[in-house]
Amino acid sequence: MDAIYTAAATATHGRDGRAVSSDGTLDLALGIPVEMGGSGQGTNPEQLFAAGYAACFGSALGVVGRAAKVDVSDAAVTAEVGIGKQGEGFALAVTLRVELPDGLDEETGRKLVEQAHQVCPYSNATRGNIPVDLVIE
Repeated sequence: MDAIYTAAATATHGRDGRAVSSDGTLDLALGIPVEMGGSGQGTNPEQLFAAGYAACFGSALGVVGRAAKVDVSDAAVTAEVGIGKQGEGFALAVTLRVELPDGLDEETGRKLVEQAHQVCPYSNATRGNIPVDLVIE
């Protein structure tokens, strides 16, 4: 793969530190979620992953929608990223909830969502590594 764009960010102090992108547009405090024994002050890696995946999947849906001449510009994607123990370490699981525009028939909507799942770089990166459930709402 020849990269068109490369993002870079540096995190200090792990989950309870700070994350800053190389261009400075992202600069935020990180915090451990209350559910994992932290204060919950600041964002966490799962939220960042969820935001990135939701945005990327929405863009992929737009690409396949335009190719099929179907307007999906009003679609919304919510990514739920769960983290839990797996063996000695931790693992992730993702649910993508796709709210399609009113008036789009179920069959066409499902086909577009499945095509987006083949196109989205996040989907391609996670495929075979973590479970990803697609839910059409």
